[in-house]
Amino acid sequence: MQLLLDTHALLWWLAGDAALSAPARAAIADEGNPVFVSAASIWEITTKNRLGKLSVAEAIVSDLSGAVAYQGFIGLPINLRHGQLAGALPGPHRDPFDRMLVAQAIVENLVIVSNERPFDAYGVGRLW
Repeated sequence: MQLLLDTHALLWWLAGDAALSAPARAAIADEGNPVFVSAASIWEITTKNRLGKLSVAEAIVSDLSGAVAYQGFIGLPINLRHGQLAGALPGPHRDPFDRMLVAQAIVENLVIVSNERPFDAYGVGRLW
């Protein structure tokens, strides 16, 4: 199973936070599951940190790509297909970061690791 970490799942994994569900933790830890981290999540973390809305990321924000690489995760760039689909997705979900994750999961056939039920409306696989 190929996984795409939602931003909160990435942060909780890096912090060892118990808020990350046991099934999600097990799937991420399974070396047979490639784990992807979207450029959108890195953008979201650094943006919210800069705005003072995410102080929990202060310790890692200066080297997020290093933290991702250290975990053996794979960086997922945003491409034109991702952008086009994210912009065209129907529905009331307005968070541009979440819309990008949904688009990437659809295009790349990834399962999103997230506690956010609104993702289910888009027909993507979600693990929690």
